[in-house]
Amino acid sequence: MTEGITTTQEFYTRYAALYDDIARRTPGVRGLRRAVADALDPDPGDVVVEMGCGTGANFPYLRERVGPEGTVVGVDFTPGVLAVARDRIRKEGWENVHVVRGDATRPPVGEADAVLATFVSGMLADPAAAVWRWAELVGPGGKLALADLARTTRTPYKPLNTIFRGLVRASSPPGTRSMSGSPTDILDSRLVAAHRELTNRCEDVRRETRALGFARVAGGRVRLGR
Repeated sequence: MTEGITTTQEFYTRYAALYDDIARRTPGVRGLRRAVADALDPDPGDVVVEMGCGTGANFPYLRERVGPEGTVVGVDFTPGVLAVARDRIRKEGWENVHVVRGDATRPPVGEADAVLATFVSGMLADPAAAVWRWAELVGPGGKLALADLARTTRTPYKPLNTIFRGLVRASSPPGTRSMSGSPTDILDSRLVAAHRELTNRCEDVRRETRALGFARVAGGRVRLGR
């Protein structure tokens, strides 16, 4: 298990700069990230924790929503992507944005008003359990949002699923390519599990499908009395 985690960290560290370019410059990605911030809908002054923050591509959109009185905390377990995120924070002079190295399934933070996870569910062995923990972290009335990639179900674009499957396999860390079952099937099933748990724990859930149906965004407020 430890060997697999180390391999994954090395993989994302090696390609941190490339990942950052893709995360920020892919056509349409800015609109997607703004939609993610809209789905989370944090209030000014909130503490927002982003699980699996990567290189911090969502930070500008989250910081814009919480304002100068709020705080954005990014959590990731990969040193290389966190180095890029820290450099971005330093260059921008963001005093209310911080990153910490840690496991998103066992968040190294004590409290939060809102939690976001973008393209993370597919990397977790038990995404539903992770979403449950995030809901517990923000507590009743707190906000939770997810954005994930999966095969499109829109009929006109289904032929593109073949390309999507190839991209998923090519971008998977070496340790995950030998898993039994298709990486795309696993990705799809984990998305379903994560988003189902969000629906179970939250009310006023808003959903949106973007990028020809490949990107699914959902956000809501954790139910009172849970």
